[in-house]
Amino acid sequence: MTLTFSGAVFDCADPAVVADFWQAALGWSGRETGPHGESVLFPRDGETVLGPPSLVFQRVPEGKAVKNRVHLDFASSGQADDVARLEGLGARRVDVGQSPQDTFVVMADVEGNEFCVLRGD
Repeated sequence: MTLTFSGAVFDCADPAVVADFWQAALGWSGRETGPHGESVLFPRDGETVLGPPSLVFQRVPEGKAVKNRVHLDFASSGQADDVARLEGLGARRVDVGQSPQDTFVVMADVEGNEFCVLRGD
């Protein structure tokens, strides 16, 4: 038997708001609401290079308390422009001890979930 990766799930206070951020950030047009109020994002044909993962945003009662144990990485051919665009959508830069020589920018989405924007050039 093998496993097939189907997506990632984010715990959050307001699934619709976090899904709005990631939908704008990724440019994905697929979106559904699940039976428990969760927001499910997925790419449609031509919106990703490597296949159809999904991101699920589900409501939980507790807020984020510590650094993520798992985070998403996004390659960018225009890192500075993408970081600025994401900041305009409500993301912020996060210092987790990275050095000025690192080729990635650590950011947090609108509810503080960390992710990295990797320099892709």
